[in-house]
Amino acid sequence: MAKTILILGSGPNRIGQGIEFDYCCVHAVFSAKEEGYKAVMINCNPETVSTDFDTSDALYFEPIVLESVLAVIEREKPEGVLLQFGGQTPLKLSQELKEFKVKVLGTQPESINLAEDRELFKQIVKELNLKQPRSETATSIEEALKKSKRLGFPILVRPSYVLGGRAMRIVYNEEELKEYLKEAIEVSFQRPVLLDEFLSDAIEVDVDALCDGEDVLIGGILEHIEEAGIHSGDSATSLPPYTLEEEVLKEIREQTKKIARRLKVVGLINIQFAVKNGEVYVLEVNPRASRTVPFISKAIGYSLAKIATKLCLGRKLKEVVPEVFKRLEEGNYHPASDFWPRDFKLFAIKEVVFPWDRFVEEDPVLGPEMRSTGEVMGIGKSFGEAFYKAKLAIGENLPKEGTLFISVADRDKPKVVDLVKAFKRLNFKVLATYGTHKFLKERGVETQRVLKVSEGRPNIVDKIKNGEVSLVINTPTGRKERTDAYYIRRAVVDYKIPYTTTVRGGYAMLKAIEFLREGEMSLKSLQEIFNYG
Repeated sequence: MAKTILILGSGPNRIGQGIEFDYCCVHAVFSAKEEGYKAVMINCNPETVSTDFDTSDALYFEPIVLESVLAVIEREKPEGVLLQFGGQTPLKLSQELKEFKVKVLGTQPESINLAEDRELFKQIVKELNLKQPRSETATSIEEALKKSKRLGFPILVRPSYVLGGRAMRIVYNEEELKEYLKEAIEVSFQRPVLLDEFLSDAIEVDVDALCDGEDVLIGGILEHIEEAGIHSGDSATSLPPYTLEEEVLKEIREQTKKIARRLKVVGLINIQFAVKNGEVYVLEVNPRASRTVPFISKAIGYSLAKIATKLCLGRKLKEVVPEVFKRLEEGNYHPASDFWPRDFKLFAIKEVVFPWDRFVEEDPVLGPEMRSTGEVMGIGKSFGEAFYKAKLAIGENLPKEGTLFISVADRDKPKVVDLVKAFKRLNFKVLATYGTHKFLKERGVETQRVLKVSEGRPNIVDKIKNGEVSLVINTPTGRKERTDAYYIRRAVVDYKIPYTTTVRGGYAMLKAIEFLREGEMSLKSLQEIFNYG
């Protein structure tokens, strides 16, 4: 009789909890079956593939809590439990399962704790001689204000618990910090508030890697298209990175390998880095599958979740993917992925789907708190082609020409001078509100001034409603009240105008429009690209 493996799903789906973990769980089931095991699944969402009647050998439709898991273990008597494929929800049970003498397969609870515990991980970063943004904790408003001065603004603030749905926020001055502290945590200081140095103008990078305790393979290095500070689940990403130098990618590869080996990872690991002025900073380490695993798996032609399952069951990377090691020995690997040959030329772009049209009062602006509900992939021979296809897939048809409206926060104004010049070279007419218009005019870039909602009519929202605007770039000021910018962003969503709330997003749109005007679309299926399936 086949031995049994228990796989924990991600629980109920909700905004902020990606369906991507369901992909990982299903592939873990398939892989366990391939290895000759009986695969048992615990999950409690009827909308997932993992709860289909024919996916696993046995399904328990139960919540992902200790009591339910122990009850299933008592009944099924599995060889061990796989925690790393259901996201953060099952990972939180690792210590409790260890106390009940349950065998955790893959990365061990001790290693999970090292990555999850803020202070312990700080020590590991120091031990490995890596860089990390400075951070502080505070247990009162006075202490938070004092320590924020030590860090310097802007800072990333988050309570170590979530109150009323509020979580992380980037604050740019003391006034905003006071407002945040009163809103989110004045009620209780039972747990500390976490304050992190925020690296302005940094590029965020996601890495998914596989480790068998000894060897490490880089699944993919993804460059976020939005600036650091946007939740990784909400940022469009590019594989391979489209602005980072190869030297930086080499450094990221080395740091990933160091961290994976130090944590004794068996299976998947996700690391988030920030790159500022060529320096690499470690932001966060997740010793589990991440929401980018399905995207990278499709982009490289290998299921990372399937390989990771085999590693958790005792196999070694050299045994599971010998052809990859053969290429590595020959030096024939891509800087962004060990699974691609050196001369691989395609770009894969992940773009995200937001539910703004369902929430008519919500401000459609991105930040550290995840808001997306899905994602798509665009593949092309250039970054511009791949990004254009990704935009098409989420229902945004970028214009070849027309009118660009731009209004950005003061901190972003210097970054948009070249961007606006490039759009004008493409014969776009450019509208701007007073502050942005004045800043650009002083630098020799002519735009047409348009009124804000509060300044009278006809204003920018009237122009959007009248179909006079084809594209919008509008970055937030950091304040949360209903500003003029809020009404602009809502109008853009309601009238389905392509838009971005980050400067890097604006540059990505520019590349896509340049491709649209000059390039020729290529169409190939994943099967044709990778010859698999």
